[in-house]
Amino acid sequence: MSRKSAKSLNRTGRKATARDGAAALDRPFGADVLRQARDFANEYRIILEADEALGFIGHVLEMPGVMADGKTPTECVAAVREAASASVGVMLEQGQNPPRPAGEKKRQAQLNLRLTDEEKLVLEEAATRRGFRGVSDFVRDAALQRARSA
Repeated sequence: MSRKSAKSLNRTGRKATARDGAAALDRPFGADVLRQARDFANEYRIILEADEALGFIGHVLEMPGVMADGKTPTECVAAVREAASASVGVMLEQGQNPPRPAGEKKRQAQLNLRLTDEEKLVLEEAATRRGFRGVSDFVRDAALQRARSA
């Protein structure tokens, strides 16, 4: 979803075709649904990657299919949050439960990795470039994305 199309959701309601074949939606959300959807979206973690052509591309950690772009990190985050709000709003209207924010899930299992100093440095630099708080979050996200797509 481009930055322009994400912003148009805010001004004109939403225009989306559901993947399950439902009719396209072309009306704004009700105030309560919109508030709930934005509350969810504001708690989701956003992963940013630099892109030569677009500036930045971002996606929601909890909803990997929700993504947007922006010329600056700030624009990209705003566009991703708007896209997440639209996705969550549709889910709420359909009676579905949106994914809980990653920060609410308690992690109880631990995995230890042995790395060379060079491998650790490469992972730390990649994590910083992509906006992760640390290597653990970066490695977890990369591993889960790969495992889910396999």
